[in-house]
Amino acid sequence: MAYFPMFIELQNAPCLVLGGGGIARRKVMVLRDFGALVTVIAPEIQASIRQISGVKCIDREYQREDLMGRRLVVAATDNAALNHEISEACRAGGILVNAVDQPEDCDFIFPAYIRKGEVAAAFCSGGQSPAVAQYLKRQNHDVVTDLVGQLAECLGSLRQLVRERIPQQERKAVYERILQMGLAAGRVPEQTAIQNIIKEMEKDGSYEAVKDEWDITRYGEGKSCESG
Repeated sequence: MAYFPMFIELQNAPCLVLGGGGIARRKVMVLRDFGALVTVIAPEIQASIRQISGVKCIDREYQREDLMGRRLVVAATDNAALNHEISEACRAGGILVNAVDQPEDCDFIFPAYIRKGEVAAAFCSGGQSPAVAQYLKRQNHDVVTDLVGQLAECLGSLRQLVRERIPQQERKAVYERILQMGLAAGRVPEQTAIQNIIKEMEKDGSYEAVKDEWDITRYGEGKSCESG
């Protein structure tokens, strides 16, 4: 079964991981990487989990009331029957659930992913083989680079300006030109180069130099970026 690729916002979202071992730790690390507020509940919790910033640890057995108010839940105990029970309770309560190594009890799965700034590329084999997902991740490390993350942030900062100055049918071309310029140079384009592109394609020809509307130096102007 192919899973629908959906990205969701987890910044400050209350998430629950049930289990305190190595697998639970990996799930916690991913959730924290995307800003989730994570609670871990298990009778025994690894010290390495306790050391992760922003994680609340509760040393006891799971209780159904623990599910209340959670955006998503990960069942990572070493008891398949308990993981199934947790999954059933989550589904009854409309809570997204992942039960480790039990695809039939999962609403979602954790993909292999690469993250550079706000850019995230994820790879999934439909739960068939983590080796395939990891292979795809390795193959794309030279594509999803620090530079791509910086260019995405730069283009995002220009969206309001482009909407105001560039005809709708030309906006995609503006973004593409700036992106390709940066990729070819190995760095975020200089502000004057971006201004010139906007000037060429402005809808009414009344271009005025952009001053203090955005600061490209935040994105590494003139800085060569190695593949990450």
